[in-house]
Amino acid sequence: MSSLVAFAWASFVIELTPGPNMTYLAVLTLSEGRRSGLAAVAGVALGLAIIGLLAALGVGALISASPFLYHMMRFAGVCYLLWLAWETWSGTGEPDPAVAGVPDHQVLWTAFRNGLVTNLLNPKAAVFYVAVLPLFLDASRPTVGQAVVLAGVYVAIATAIHLAIVLLADRVRPLLIESGKSQSVNRVFAVMLAGIAIWMGWATRR
Repeated sequence: MSSLVAFAWASFVIELTPGPNMTYLAVLTLSEGRRSGLAAVAGVALGLAIIGLLAALGVGALISASPFLYHMMRFAGVCYLLWLAWETWSGTGEPDPAVAGVPDHQVLWTAFRNGLVTNLLNPKAAVFYVAVLPLFLDASRPTVGQAVVLAGVYVAIATAIHLAIVLLADRVRPLLIESGKSQSVNRVFAVMLAGIAIWMGWATRR
C-alpha cells in the first residue's frame, strides 16, 4: 500500500509538469469547445492505457532495447507534435466555420484520434512506464499484475488532471472569444507545443 501511495504521488507530480497533453487539450478546448476536449481526453486515456499494458507485457522494454525502434517511435512522436503545433499556429483562435459544417461525430472522432496518436507516440509516457514504474514493483511477487495495476493508477490520475484542464479551459473560452485574443493565445500555445516537442526529442536522445 505504501508503494502504491508513493507511485500515485509520483504520477500526480509528473503529470503536473508541462507536456504535450496539457497544451494540446487546452488549445483544443479553447478553439473547439468542451466536447472536443473531452473526446481528446478519452483518446489520451486509451493511448496511455495501451502503452501501459504493452509495458507490463514487456513490449516497452523490447522497444527500449532496440535503438532502431526506439528512435523511430521518438522521431514519429516529435514530428506529430510539431504538426499539431503548426495546426494550432495556423488556426484563427475563433470557432472554426469549417468545423460547424462537419458532422459532430467526425469532429469528436478527430479529437479522440489526435489524443490517442499523440500518446501512442509519446516518448514521455513510454519512458515513464519503462524507467519509473518498475521502481515501484515488488520483485518477490508476479510483476505483470502489479504493473497493470500501477498503469491503471497512472491513467486514472492523468485522466483526472486532463479533465480539470479541459473544464478550466472551457470556462476561460468565452472570455477569450469576447476579448478577441483567442488567436494570440493559440499562437502562444503553439510555440509551447513546438518547444515541448523539441525538448522531448532532446531529452529522450541516446
